Amino acid sequence: MATRSCITLYNFFIYNSNFGPREGEEHKKILFFHPPDASIDTKIKAVGLCEALVKFTETFSDQPCESLHTLKTRQVFFQAEKDFWMVITVTIPRSESEKDGQPITEYHEEDVQDSVFRAVLEQSYKMFKLFMGTFTNIIEKTNLDQLIYRMDHFYSRYLGTLRLSQADIMEVENGIHFLPLDKNTYLRIQCFINLIEATFSQVKYTAFLYNDQLVWSGLEQDDMRVLYKYLTTSLFPSSLETELKESPKTGGPLPQMTSSSHYGKYVTGPPNLSDPSNCGRIPHIYVNTDSKYEELNLIVYRALSATVCLMVETSNIPGFEWYRSIDSFLGPQLSSLASDISEQYNKRTSVPSEQQYKYIYFNHMNLAQKTTIHNRKTLSAIINPEIIRLIADINADFDKTVDDVETVMKTMLDCWVVGKKSDQREFYVVINQKNANLIEINEEVKRLCSTHFNNIFFLD
Repeated sequence: MATRSCITLYNFFIYNSNFGPREGEEHKKILFFHPPDASIDTKIKAVGLCEALVKFTETFSDQPCESLHTLKTRQVFFQAEKDFWMVITVTIPRSESEKDGQPITEYHEEDVQDSVFRAVLEQSYKMFKLFMGTFTNIIEKTNLDQLIYRMDHFYSRYLGTLRLSQADIMEVENGIHFLPLDKNTYLRIQCFINLIEATFSQVKYTAFLYNDQLVWSGLEQDDMRVLYKYLTTSLFPSSLETELKESPKTGGPLPQMTSSSHYGKYVTGPPNLSDPSNCGRIPHIYVNTDSKYEELNLIVYRALSATVCLMVETSNIPGFEWYRSIDSFLGPQLSSLASDISEQYNKRTSVPSEQQYKYIYFNHMNLAQKTTIHNRKTLSAIINPEIIRLIADINADFDKTVDDVETVMKTMLDCWVVGKKSDQREFYVVINQKNANLIEINEEVKRLCSTHFNNIFFLD
């Protein structure tokens, strides 16, 4: 039986043609290149090919070149800023088999989707911008050498975190999982946040999450989207891993909380409030880069499953006593809030989900996202890869039109895939009813929408 290889990273590079305009200076255009051990000739040829493709396609279209398809690789282009081009190249999965004693290699180009890997590329830029600022601003404030240094510092680590073989429609939507709460609890949280910002003037923005789901944010949507990705896929998992190593889980009940104690602790900030010499590792982030260009310190505080993100201006860095005051203020109240929210959360998650269908929902207006097609912790798909690729193909078709549209397909696996786009909302559902007809599937989708999306989604 033939085995299929996985999608792997072939190369990733960033260039700006303005920095090496003369012959013999082509290497100056290359700001970052992975793999780093590639020869300078290989790097120059890779960049030169991309420059030629971009220039050539400009003569035929106002849209920049998006991708290059070859038998063994797929190359995707993204102009992150004016004259700054980012390029990612991935390998096409292949399978090896034999026929009449002869080896046969088959490449599966349908496994690699342009929209998915363009989203991966764009996300890599947005994550850089969150922690380092824009390429242009770095050059204006420092110099080109500093930009090259920061790119190498960031991407040499970031590329190792990419899970290219698992990239799918979730990379394209890149939404936020919101936690639905009753009105009274939500108002309590909002009052709590207002009180934090009124009591501690250094706090510019605040975000509140519970169990990796967003409840409240004072940031602009696009900034919160990138920050949410960082929190849920990097900071929280690494913090949890550290906690488990330091204090192995016993499985016993939590100790009784007294009025003078709480469960709060800093995720980023002082690891020990008894040691004023150590303020811990506090990430530096950039938001509103298209307008105000604000530089902030990200202080993350957690109690049980509730997390508060405090964003403080770098020009207003607090002293150690401030962290102690925050701990005394946040700890008891956040611990109490977390206990109350957990009751609602457990009631919602204890309801058994129907196994007959799986769905993905995305709202472009508020970036809200729901999925039962993916494992919530790992974000990897739990259905057949061919089905998840089909959903991404439907999404790519939806992207080409501003009209409301619906697509219904029956796959070779005898399941139905339905995609609906309506009023900036998208809904994809996989239904395992192989003997159903089109009318029955349509009725089933209507029932699903009225049951699960009654308040947020309307379909004719």
